[in-house]
Order: sequence, then structure tokens, then C-alpha cells
Amino acid sequence: MKSKNNNIEEIAGQARNDSAKGTKRIISGSQILIESLICEGVDTIFGYPGGQIIPVFDTLYDFKNEINHILTRHEQGATHAAQGYARVSGKVGVCFVTSGPGATNVITGIGDAMLDSTPMVVIAGQVGANLLGTDAFQEIDVVGITQPITKWSYQIRRAEDISWAIARAFYIARSGRPGPVVLDFTKNAQAQNVEFEYQPCDFIRSYIPVPEVNPAQIEAAAQLIDEAKKPFALVGQGVILGNAEEELKAFLEKAGIPAGNTLLGLSALPSDYPLNKGFLGMHGNIGPNMKTNEADVIIAIGMRFDDRVTGDLTKYAKQAKIIHLDIDASEIGKNVPVDVAVLGDAKETLAALTEKVKKNSHTEWIRSFDEYDKLEYDKVIRKEIHPEHGQITMGEVVRRVSEATENKAVLVTDVGQNQMMASRYFKYSQPRSIVTSGGLGTMGFGIPAAMGAKIGAPERTVCLFCGDGGFQMTMQELGTIMQEQIGVKIIILNNHFLGMVRQWQELFFDERYSFTEMKNPDFVTIARAYGIASKEVNEREELDGAINDMLQDDKPYLLVVNVETKGLVYPMVPAGACITDILLCD
Repeated sequence: MKSKNNNIEEIAGQARNDSAKGTKRIISGSQILIESLICEGVDTIFGYPGGQIIPVFDTLYDFKNEINHILTRHEQGATHAAQGYARVSGKVGVCFVTSGPGATNVITGIGDAMLDSTPMVVIAGQVGANLLGTDAFQEIDVVGITQPITKWSYQIRRAEDISWAIARAFYIARSGRPGPVVLDFTKNAQAQNVEFEYQPCDFIRSYIPVPEVNPAQIEAAAQLIDEAKKPFALVGQGVILGNAEEELKAFLEKAGIPAGNTLLGLSALPSDYPLNKGFLGMHGNIGPNMKTNEADVIIAIGMRFDDRVTGDLTKYAKQAKIIHLDIDASEIGKNVPVDVAVLGDAKETLAALTEKVKKNSHTEWIRSFDEYDKLEYDKVIRKEIHPEHGQITMGEVVRRVSEATENKAVLVTDVGQNQMMASRYFKYSQPRSIVTSGGLGTMGFGIPAAMGAKIGAPERTVCLFCGDGGFQMTMQELGTIMQEQIGVKIIILNNHFLGMVRQWQELFFDERYSFTEMKNPDFVTIARAYGIASKEVNEREELDGAINDMLQDDKPYLLVVNVETKGLVYPMVPAGACITDILLCD
């Protein structure tokens, strides 16, 4: 039997040969869509059928050996699964949905992908072109709704435009700073028969996805770095998106520069890498935050100076010269004034900068982070991962799971305290090892994103940490996990609260816990109803054995750990405060 990849390559090769020979087949718009996707290397689609996209699903029936379609239980789940798939595989995630509510249900996922620069193509069915503008059943202005939160949104009204639109969509989604694209696909275009010829897209006039590197910018940046006494690199997801992890290491090592990581940039460097000084931002490590306001030169690489990283901009790094390396010119100077802007792909700009900077070491400066590391360990970390008594803590669960996987797993999180604890205490040993909702902070992201991550990297262990609140937002996707036997490991850190909101209520709203306490169902029984093995842990002594049971094979598993009810995530920089105004636990 031929493998799926071989079948895809054959179909794509045939389409390319036909185009080269000038041979054109007459096929339906739906078949043009599927074959165009195959030409773009698509092997997996997440979706949910409906009336206005039935012709596409009918055609997909004939391509079951070439494309794996994952039937999610909700359209939002399809988008988050596509995001998880894209983030770990480096490919473009693809979704199929129908019109009306099918299309509106993907808005959250599209917005999430836009803010987190995730390449995704969403194809939504639409009423026939003759019915557009008539308020027909399940007609909605998909293009109008999605234009502000996509790189490109386009309505296909004619079958002859399908292959052109697909080629353009994938080029836009994956090139430059990646992001989501939406194609609104009218039903008449799906059914029409026209000649098919596929031509990949690699150029769009006026669209310049990767700016040309300016040697003068490289020289100016190198000069500032060479003159610096206390340089500090801020590493964002742009390094991962640009596959520039090795170039980053070469740069840091030659120039002797310590680095901190944004949330989405956490796995750009291994956790134990000597120059990796930890997590930036509101719940980040003390050292990187304090040293940001001590550094004399800051080199921001593929990050956007998000407010969760900067805190009060009027007090952020005022003593430092700022060098900003980014592929997106719109990010330069948007939040923080920049002394030197280096535009281009991180893989290219880092290599060019490494060539120009002088070999250096900043031993005393690097060593100065140690006092903050010790302070944080004594005041926060030791109590969180090695508690001497009391209820199980979130941090100790995360650290034990990470260690049980030899720190090689993909971390997926939902949003809230579980997200910050997981990001802080999980350890990373290879790139593309964290999948989380950064810019939009989408509760319910976790389960479907973990499904997509496991499908995108089937050889890796995928561990999802979620809270009891976020889990219940998309727990219907347990049906998808059951049907497809997706071997994700789900850990619910159950504190019976909407934990992060409760934390803010405790610290800033006089402990007025307004509608954040949750009465939860029996999660173990729910998992078993879906045929998923599960276990609940109440005592610390049970934890290691339960984790080992969870990890023993590649089948899906749900582990419910009842953790301290009113735990707090520390350190914490209050919203709007200076990045050095850090709260520590009592």
C-alpha cells in the first residue's frame, strides 16, 4: 500500500506536470480546492461540515488516503487545533467550516492566530454568489468580519479563481511574519467545472514579506553592542518562526550576552543554556526583569514589547540604547523608541550581526543575575516546587511532569494561573516546545491546541496543563480525542476557582471573590465516558505514580490533580507598574 505522503507527492507532481505541459483538466471547484491544497503540501485539515461546504466535503471523501481530516466538535476547536499543529510542525494549519455560525465560530481562533503570528488558512463555505446580499439562510459577511484580524481575507465567487486564491493564501500565511488568512468560498464556485492549472505563488506586488537587510543597520547595531558594558538580549517568538535558534546561540556566545525570553519565545533556548536567564514579564523571573532596567544596551529579537513584558512604558529601560531586530517594520518604535532598527528575517540578521560584532565576554554582568536567581529561589521557587507541607501546588505538578519526560515534551497550556505556572516551571530542551495563547489569552485554547500539536509532532510527548475553568470551555473536544485516539496527556490543575481572576481579586479587590468560585463535575467520570483513561490525585504521595501511569504509553490520558485552592503565582508585576516593582510571596 502506498503511504499517504507518496500519494500526496504523486498528486502534486501530476498537477505540476500538467501545468508545465500546458495540460489542463476540467474538474469541479471543490476538486480544484483539494488538489490545490495537496500542491501546497497539506496533509491534515481540521474542520466541521455544514450545508454551504458540503460539495467540498463530498470531494474530500475521494481523497481520504491523501488528506487526514480531523472532525472537531466545534469550529473554534478546529482553529485552535490548527494553531497547535502549525506551532509545532512549522507548517500552515488548515480549517474547513461552513457559513453563518460555522464561520463566526472561528473568529476567536483567527484573532488568536493573528496576535501570535501563527500561519493558518481558514476556508469557509458561503451561500451562492446569486444570493449574496439577500440575507439568505446562514449568510454572513465573513470578509468584512475577518479583515481586521487577518493578513488577507478574500471571497471566491468563481471556480476559475480557486487555485489562484489558494496559492496566494498560503504564500501570505507562511511568508514574512506569519498569520491567518480567510477564504470565503461561495457554493456555486464549489460546484462549477473549469480547467485546472496550479501555479504556486512566490510574489505579490507591493507585498514585501522579508525586508532586505541594510548593512548600515547591522554596522550601527554592532557598534552599540561592542561598546556596551551591560548588554541584554530579549528573545521572542520571531527567533522560532525564523528557525534561527542556532544563529541566536552563535550571536550570544560570540558577544557574551545574557538573554531573557518572552512567553512565546521560551523554547528558543534550552532552559539550561548558560546564557539563558529566564522568563520576562509580569510573572517572569526576577533577574531578567530587574536587569532590563539596568542594561545599557538592549537587543530585542523577534519580540514586540508587549505590555506584559514592559509594564509601565514611562519607566521601561530608560537608561538603555535599544536595538530592535524584527521582520515587521510596523513593530519598530510602536511601543518603545528604538535607537537602531534592524529589519529582516532573524536567521539572516542574526548571522550578519554575529559576523560584525567583536568577540567579548561580560562575566561580571552575567554573574550579577545570580543574586536575583537566589532571591527568587528562596522566596518563591523552593516553596512552590518543594513544599514541606499543605496541599499540592501547581508548580510541583508541572516540574514533576517535566522531569518525568526528561524535559523533552511539548508543553501546551490553557490560560490563567495554569499557564503561568506551567510556563515558569516546565523545562525546555528543544525548539517549538511551547504552545500557548499569548496575545489574546484565550481560555479554552488548551485541549484543541494540544490535539493539533500531537498530530503535528506525533513522535513527541504532548503535555497539556489547564485549569478547571478553561478545560470546561472546550471539553467537548474529548470526543475528537476519543475518535482519533490522539495521545495527548491532559493535566487539570483543579483549584475550584477561576484562579487568575481570583488572584487579582485577592490582591487588588479586597478579597471580594465575585463569581470566580466553581462547582465542578467529576472530571474522571467525564473522561471515562469518552473512553479516556483517567485518574484523580489528592495526596502528594500519589503524584509520581500517577504521572508515570499517564506517560507509560501513547494513548490519551486525563490526570486531575486537586491543588491548593488559593495558590498565587509569584513573582508578579502588577498591571501598569514598573517592571522592577515586583511582588513576592510573604
